[in-house]
Amino acid sequence: MKKPTIGVLALQGAFREHLQMIERIGARGIGIKYPAELHLCQGLVIPGGESTTIGKLMIEYGFLEGIRDLVREGMPVFGTCAGLIMLAKRLDEGDQPLLGLMDITVRRNAFGRQVDSFETELYLEGIEEADNPYKAVFIRAPWIEDTGPEVKVLGRFEGKPVIARQDGMLVCAFHPELTKDSRIHRHFLKMVNENHSVTAEKG
Repeated sequence: MKKPTIGVLALQGAFREHLQMIERIGARGIGIKYPAELHLCQGLVIPGGESTTIGKLMIEYGFLEGIRDLVREGMPVFGTCAGLIMLAKRLDEGDQPLLGLMDITVRRNAFGRQVDSFETELYLEGIEEADNPYKAVFIRAPWIEDTGPEVKVLGRFEGKPVIARQDGMLVCAFHPELTKDSRIHRHFLKMVNENHSVTAEKG
């Protein structure tokens, strides 16, 4: 079977590490720098970085509507840290461009500034080997303040949701690309493969 292609938005942030992880789990990763390249992939990762900057660059390069259209058509998308913020419908403070696709309210920099970065072990629901803790890296991380009825929380830290899924959208507040544990990326690849199979059947 042909390898699925997963794009990583390569405007700013930790996109190289995501590309390396995608290749490691057996998919093809490509950096996405222009909206026309979105149609080359079957799934999209929006990486961590500076969410305000990423939002402004999405507007400047014309990404917002293109990503919204493809996700509404069913293309899976995975947002980490700043990517989680970008996918949210609501922020509980501040103002910045958002894709506004996932029914969550997000608090930016909820765990503090860069110097407050930390690692911790989480237990994740719905991810393979759920009984084994996942070592999560939090860097100027947000958390999810509130979720809509269609959102399934897959993991919490100090009571706050930090990984969640709604339909074909997966988000986490930490940086799975900075660990050797590929379970979350493999979970996203499974979402991509399942969507590709459904799309092929409809076609």
